Amino acid sequence: MSEAATTTETGGNARPYSVSELAFALKRTLEDAYGFVRLRGELSKVTHHSNGHVYLTIKDDKAAIDGVVWKGSVRNLSIRPEQGLEVVVTGKITAYPQGSRYQIVIETMEAAGVGALLAQLERLKAKLNAEGLFAPERKTRLPETPAVVGVITSPTGAVIRDILHRIRDRWPCHVIVWPVVVQGDAAPGQVSAAIRGFCALDPAGPIPRPDVLIVARGGGSVEDLWPFNDEGLARTVAACTIPLISAVGHETDTTLIDFVSDRRAPTPTAAAEMATPVLAELKGLVSDHGARMHRCAGRMVEDRRGRVQHADRALKRVPDLVELAAQRFGIVSGRLGAGLSRNAAAHERDLVRVASRLSPLLLKRPQQVQKDRLEALSARLRPCMDRRLERLGERLDGLSKLYASVDPDRPLQRGFARVTRADGSLVHAGASLTSGEEVAIKFGDSVTRQAVIDGADGITAPPAVSKPAAKKSKAPPPEQGDLF
Repeated sequence: MSEAATTTETGGNARPYSVSELAFALKRTLEDAYGFVRLRGELSKVTHHSNGHVYLTIKDDKAAIDGVVWKGSVRNLSIRPEQGLEVVVTGKITAYPQGSRYQIVIETMEAAGVGALLAQLERLKAKLNAEGLFAPERKTRLPETPAVVGVITSPTGAVIRDILHRIRDRWPCHVIVWPVVVQGDAAPGQVSAAIRGFCALDPAGPIPRPDVLIVARGGGSVEDLWPFNDEGLARTVAACTIPLISAVGHETDTTLIDFVSDRRAPTPTAAAEMATPVLAELKGLVSDHGARMHRCAGRMVEDRRGRVQHADRALKRVPDLVELAAQRFGIVSGRLGAGLSRNAAAHERDLVRVASRLSPLLLKRPQQVQKDRLEALSARLRPCMDRRLERLGERLDGLSKLYASVDPDRPLQRGFARVTRADGSLVHAGASLTSGEEVAIKFGDSVTRQAVIDGADGITAPPAVSKPAAKKSKAPPPEQGDLF
């Protein structure tokens, strides 16, 4: 076989691709060919990552494809991705070059049918029920006579007109309407914002805070009412601090917020009736209670009058009571003078008997005892103070001698001098000084002189002088102490 034939069979002079070039070329080809895809299947391996992205797999009975929902698209999904949910998604096909696999980038997601929606609703209902959001004990009682009613509904439908008409006929009060959309993907967010807005109102502010809220919407299909099955909206209703009535759909329609609200109304008109009493009935009730109160008060007065008359017959006459007291007063007043005289005479005798035992010596004896004790203490005080002062003086002399022995300036008085460098450090050895270095010399008279070091190797060379004649040594001064 020739060399030319061999070259033709192995590819000739075609340039080979690198791995990354081929991978990204395939990625661009997939994205160009499948820029928009609508895909139906069952979700599996759903993973909600901590960074906000959702990774999942869409499968049927024969194949499976990986999918991803980026964080920016998760909040726009109409349903929450869950394991086993049948959905219809839209997005584009792309490739992951590092792993040699393709995937779909999902932009929208919706349930594949009513059965799937109801299955998802049942799972969400069981989850919220397990958390205790459906418990009857956490529901708030509706006020009997609300002054302000808040209504959250569409401002253009027949629902708001029915509610206003019913409230006006039954209980004329202040009604605040918060307009929202009640259908579509934006409905849960707007209704939640309206509930939080009403709860955040200041009772003393320019806009009064409602005493009761009504969330209302007319009837419709399961898909039309599906925004009111949103988990976020249900949690907002459960956390509402104002009593809330759910009036979504007709009597046969049931949404998730019906279970977490404080009361469920079969229709919006019934919600208005639950929220407000009938003014005419209250007036009749008050009138009936007033009549009953007057009758009861009349019977009570008659009963008390009869009891007073019966007690009057059992009491004695006033003159009889006064005469008996006057007689006792006369007897006691007649004996009062003699009793006072006998009492004064008895006290006089006691005084005479005690006065004989009283004398000034009884008072002077304790004074003399205290005076003797004071003189004895005064005589002992002076010697004690003298001995105390003598001991303190001895301690002071000892401290003075100790201070004199450690005084750094004391050696200067005996002819020594202190040499310090320019930075203030003390010179301990002449060998540590260098030629030309400035030093300060302090003498015993506290005079400091400046000097410059001269000589080789930092040692000042002394001038050559003749040795003086030896002098007779003097005896050392007595009691020469240590330098430090």
